[in-house]
Amino acid sequence: MAATPVPTVTSPPAPPLSQPPHPPTAATIRSLTAAGNHAAALRALSSLSAASSSSHSAPLDRFALPPAVKSAAALRSLPAVRSIHGAALRRHLLHEATPAVANALLTAYARCGDLPAALALFAAMPARDAVTFNSLIAALCLFGRWLPALDALRDMLLEGHPLTSFTLVSVLLACSHLADDPRLGREAHAFALKNGFLDGDERFAFNALLSMYARLGLVDDAQRLFVGSVGLGPADAPDGGGVVTWNTMVSLLVQGGRCVEAVEVLYDMVARGVRPDGITFASALPACSQLEMLSLGREMHAYVLKDADLAANSFVASALVDMYASHERVGAARRVFDMVPAGDRQLGLWNAMICGYAQAGMDEDALELFSRMEADAGVVPSETTMAGVLPACARSEAFAGKEAVHGYVVKRGMAENRFVQNALMDMYARLGDMDAARRIFAAIEPRDVVSWNTLITGCVVQGHVRDAFQLVREMQQQQQGRATDEEPAVMPNNITLMTLLPGCAMLAAPARGKEIHGYALRRALDSDVAVGSALVDMYAKCGCLALSRAVFDRLPRRNVITWNVLIMAFGMHGLGDEAIALFDRMVAGDEAKPNEVTFIAALAACSHSGMVDRGLELFHSMKRDHGVEPTPDLHACAVDILGRAGRLDEAYSIINSMEPGEQQVSAWSSFLGACRLHRNVRLGETAAERLFELEPDEASHYVLLCNIYSAAGLWDKSSEVRSRMRQRGVSKEPGCSWIELDGAIHKFLAGESSHPESALVHARMDALWEQMRCQGYTPDTSCVLHDIEEGEKAAILRYHSEKLAIAFGLLRTPPGATIRVAKNLRVCNDCHEAAKFLSKMVGREIVLRDVRRFHHFVDGTCSCGDYW
Repeated sequence: MAATPVPTVTSPPAPPLSQPPHPPTAATIRSLTAAGNHAAALRALSSLSAASSSSHSAPLDRFALPPAVKSAAALRSLPAVRSIHGAALRRHLLHEATPAVANALLTAYARCGDLPAALALFAAMPARDAVTFNSLIAALCLFGRWLPALDALRDMLLEGHPLTSFTLVSVLLACSHLADDPRLGREAHAFALKNGFLDGDERFAFNALLSMYARLGLVDDAQRLFVGSVGLGPADAPDGGGVVTWNTMVSLLVQGGRCVEAVEVLYDMVARGVRPDGITFASALPACSQLEMLSLGREMHAYVLKDADLAANSFVASALVDMYASHERVGAARRVFDMVPAGDRQLGLWNAMICGYAQAGMDEDALELFSRMEADAGVVPSETTMAGVLPACARSEAFAGKEAVHGYVVKRGMAENRFVQNALMDMYARLGDMDAARRIFAAIEPRDVVSWNTLITGCVVQGHVRDAFQLVREMQQQQQGRATDEEPAVMPNNITLMTLLPGCAMLAAPARGKEIHGYALRRALDSDVAVGSALVDMYAKCGCLALSRAVFDRLPRRNVITWNVLIMAFGMHGLGDEAIALFDRMVAGDEAKPNEVTFIAALAACSHSGMVDRGLELFHSMKRDHGVEPTPDLHACAVDILGRAGRLDEAYSIINSMEPGEQQVSAWSSFLGACRLHRNVRLGETAAERLFELEPDEASHYVLLCNIYSAAGLWDKSSEVRSRMRQRGVSKEPGCSWIELDGAIHKFLAGESSHPESALVHARMDALWEQMRCQGYTPDTSCVLHDIEEGEKAAILRYHSEKLAIAFGLLRTPPGATIRVAKNLRVCNDCHEAAKFLSKMVGREIVLRDVRRFHHFVDGTCSCGDYW
């Protein structure tokens, strides 16, 4: 019976020919495969298979099958590989002395994702050569089976097959993933030296050796090897080992975080006359981002522009776009993108620009470019594209079909990709659908640290801080005893800590923050500038300013965020002189340059401490001396400084100097607060009416106006404002205070009775209230917005949330312990006065953090000096 023709991939029918074509031969298949015409090569094999049943046709032999197998592997067509395997078995081509067909099939099965088939084929092979073992070792490495790959090497040596540089490259790759035993890598290095694999012009093994040392974390060894190879010769020596070797060294230094040394290697490379190529710049440009050296990135860009080929290189353009986007120069990134001819823009360049827009919060631009990517340019989105664009989908108010994007991902077959799953989790968490985020999380297996961090971040963003800490415990518990070569242990990393620490700050929970700090110390993560900045911020917002400063002082390197955090902390604690001294030290040094946030922090410090003249001096000098534009937020800071000081007319003039519209919201809001403080009804009404036009659904504006009217005894007008709120459906956020004790967070609402110890707390507050009254305390009933009897007003004030939290702290903490309470709104005048009485009466320090600042009450006085 005639053999069944070998199936091929689906392809359009060939056009009819005027004369019958010559039947294909093995040479035809080889030439088609070599030219990259893989589908045509398989069609030729199918024709040859059908024709070979007749005696006069060319046979389907060991010369025709290997190139066809290579084409099937290139197309990732597992059915085609299996069909060719069947044809080889029927023709007994797997039992020849030269195992060329079997070797090709072994590699093809691995590349098509079927390792078991590759291993079964190897086990059944009657004859094996060096190529067979090389193919097996490479296949095992492709699937991350590092130890079995080294076992295959030992079998290869036992059977007496010679090793080649191809073998060594795979072996070094396997050794590079066995960090627990770097001895194996050093043995491979010694073997390479002994057998001359590192001599001559061929650099594949040498470059693989460099990469192995880098992956093992032995970057110093890699650098010594590199210097020994290219650094000892004269500057005019032939290219010092080849541009690939230089590129490898630059890349591994950047990936190892040693960016300064990577830049030095780049300069040395150019000095020695080695011409950088596209890979050089694609490898080196990320160093500019990590070093925050925009000037160096521009220097590289200038070099690229001098070479037309480099300037049009899509991979170089991708790295430039990433570099500019990381420095918040999205306009420059887009100009780079536009300079690459439309037909030459590769997927990576589209991804870089879309992600750059998304990271800059320019969500509509990211979505618009994403829509053009396939519709206009015909570039099919990848998993990286979706992981970049999904955050923009979640944030964009103009994009309505957020959940529909999930369906798009499923249709594209990307739903099982871990990066896409993480991005989908993040999207649902941002939308507040934590159940959907958890369902996606449950489907990920195995989960890496990014997956855990994504869900933890979602919990923190949605205010579910306790759930976030519970997830961290689950992460650690589930990984105990589960770590394998294929699934290494997943432990909290610097991103985890940076996510959790703001949660501790949000809850004013220093005990949990100290636990995280201890973990960071044990894992040597505390020196990371981002973790260090988060620790400084956490301690400051938990009221532990001394610890915040201690962490700041111990950091080996600080960036502008670290400086900003501590300046803001001093200001929030009412230490304006210290905040400005720190600002002056920052300006005098060269560690970081002040930015807009720095000036917001410094101006806020001046405002909280009544440093009016210094604050105005900073405001007027920031553009002249530091190049910082006076943004709407900075104008609002100046208004706040003047308003708190009672200089309302000057503050009003600053607002009028601004461009009218939404950018005035913060300034008007600060001004309205100042009008409440100084009980200026006329200007308060003006500010409130502007805010009602700009933000008609913001409850705080109505409440402040009510406060102004109530303090002035204008109860009818206060009632009208409350009626206006009801008509618009605007509701005031209820006051909530909380205190951390023994690792648990206890929350209290004004007058509430849901806390398990509510009866005891109310009883303790009643007793404290009477004691304070006896010592001269008088309730400030102007804080009550309703026109009711004075006794009723006093009863309401008695059970304000911060008073209840303080009473609970006095019940549950030992004598002399500091009471730390946080509140979601601004502390009221009466609670501020009561806290002063309580601190003296019970002999305790009471630290109260409200939405604006810290109040440290000691012996009847407050750190704010009643200037708040």
